[in-house]
Amino acid sequence: MSGPLQGIRVIDLTTVAMGPWATQTLGDMGADVIKVEAPAGDHFRVVPPGRHPQMGATFLNLNRNKRSIVLDLKSPDDMAVLADLLASADVFVCNVRPQSLRKLGLDYPSLAARHPRLIYCGAYGFSERGPYAGRPAYDDIIQAMSGLAHLQGANNEGVPSYVNTIVADKITGLTLTASIAMALYERERSGLGQAIEVPMFETMVAFNLVEHLSGATFVPGAGDMGYDRVLSEHRRPYRTRDGFIGLLPYTNNHWLSLFRRVGRDDLAEHPHFRDAPSRARHVDEVYGVLADLVAQRSTQEWIDLLSDCDIPFTPVKSLTDLLDDPHLRAVGFFHETGHPSEGPLRTLGIPVTFSRTPGALRRPAPTLDEHGAEIRRELEAGS
Repeated sequence: MSGPLQGIRVIDLTTVAMGPWATQTLGDMGADVIKVEAPAGDHFRVVPPGRHPQMGATFLNLNRNKRSIVLDLKSPDDMAVLADLLASADVFVCNVRPQSLRKLGLDYPSLAARHPRLIYCGAYGFSERGPYAGRPAYDDIIQAMSGLAHLQGANNEGVPSYVNTIVADKITGLTLTASIAMALYERERSGLGQAIEVPMFETMVAFNLVEHLSGATFVPGAGDMGYDRVLSEHRRPYRTRDGFIGLLPYTNNHWLSLFRRVGRDDLAEHPHFRDAPSRARHVDEVYGVLADLVAQRSTQEWIDLLSDCDIPFTPVKSLTDLLDDPHLRAVGFFHETGHPSEGPLRTLGIPVTFSRTPGALRRPAPTLDEHGAEIRRELEAGS
């Protein structure tokens, strides 16, 4: 084993994406993550594509570095096994609705009385402190409720749309991971565990409004909500003569360098481009001019023109392009491994590096109940 969380045991009673993404990160960093599954298994096991039943691709990408045990929480015997697991645990993570946990005696007050050092983390759709408590929530619902779908519609003729990734699940999962790490750090000083609540709705509202609270930051208000640069209709990959590029001159020097390279010194003197406040006040015009300039050259011409300067740019890459990206190849981001049941697989690397205690890809995603007998033997042996 390796990683900064070596020696930490996590009991993972989460399903689908948000919780599993968080606990996989903990496992990557060395924690012993025991994934407790219902007899039917995690829902994402059956989401295609896959080579075998209950081993879908997304499940494989969310559940490496974990051990699986099946427990039926309606069974007294299996609940006794879970109780033994919790007695051995540092962290308990769940996304079961709190009212169901209370019925099972798995609420924080019940567990804290027996395990005062336990870090108890509930990942729900909504905080238990508000009127939405207990409502079902999935990524799409939270994108719609948190303002994100509305923001995405700003450049789509006002029609709300979802981001094409499960962004609410993954951002909340990252918040979940960070919260657990902070609680473990605090426990080193106090010796005590605590309860953590990580609600998707509030997490995504906080995420979305960092820049978009804007004028509503001030009381009374000092303008509309929304960050104008991000909401500009021209903020998008720019069309070249034969494709698209991402291009973002940001500083004064970036803009001056760009205008000089394309022979448009006249624009460098234009009052709308003079400085950052001027560009912000006229952002639609500024980005519109940029779009017109980009359209005059091919993608390769832009690559040649900008490759030796500091202006941020990139050709627009597809998902497939990433598999052969030279930087990702150089850092060894993608790994080809063998899975006991699924055969050769491509897996994602760990993006974060630690100089002394690096994380590691220790084990592939488990088959359902793959480690059930092993974990029970450990409990009987008291380990």
